[in-house]
Amino acid sequence: MKLTPRRRRRLVRVAGYIVFAAAILAVVAAADWGRLSDAFFRSDVAASMFPEAITIALRNTIVYTLLAFVFGLTVGLGLALMRLSSILPYRWFATAYIELFRGLPALLVLFMVGYGVPLAFPDREIPGGVYGSVTVGLGLTAAAYMAETLRAGIQAVPKGQLEAARTLGMSHPRAMVSIVLPQAFRIVIPPLTNEIILLTKDTSLVYVLGVTTTTIELTKFAGDTLNTRVNPTPLVVAGLLYLVITLPLSQLVRGLERRAGREK
Repeated sequence: MKLTPRRRRRLVRVAGYIVFAAAILAVVAAADWGRLSDAFFRSDVAASMFPEAITIALRNTIVYTLLAFVFGLTVGLGLALMRLSSILPYRWFATAYIELFRGLPALLVLFMVGYGVPLAFPDREIPGGVYGSVTVGLGLTAAAYMAETLRAGIQAVPKGQLEAARTLGMSHPRAMVSIVLPQAFRIVIPPLTNEIILLTKDTSLVYVLGVTTTTIELTKFAGDTLNTRVNPTPLVVAGLLYLVITLPLSQLVRGLERRAGREK
């Protein structure tokens, strides 16, 4: 019996499901769940992390993320406008900044901000202590990526919008602020939300600044608990708490992308 193309595709899809399910079952059957439970799912170890895991570690992770995002967005917007400027030195500076900080690891930037700035300016310090250093360190790196995102959003706004505003007598800065930028931000909301997710994970690098019990974030908190209890369960708890932040943001991004697709 000759199969139609439609039935052939259906059989291939069903076979794929069967192979995938069989592979999962094979892994589940082969794993030693008793040892895994003792190593990664100790309820007593997990319970010992609370409430500090939420009231201190998770809170600081969220604060670090939001501060770095606001700082990075502010700097990134300035860089995006400089990239689009008709003044050559502005474009050169913005291009050099973006290429430099997109090429440097966030860990290295944090280290340079946390230890290099106090050495270069011994009589001055970044306001806010660790919070300020994290804001600047992570924000400088995030700004390089957000600048390109914002530049693309600005260029996606039809030029006729700006020309129409100028025809009505608006100055170029006012037209940018009132007409172009609101539309550009609407376009780039999904990628900017992705940047928040990336910043949330980058906060795990804050340990290089020598955090204290009041400024500790999730990864460092889990690592210290692991060393104390000699059990990796805290890493699983930290991973779940990161997901508490990132999964809703991921769903928000998908929703915004679907909405943008319907409006096109």
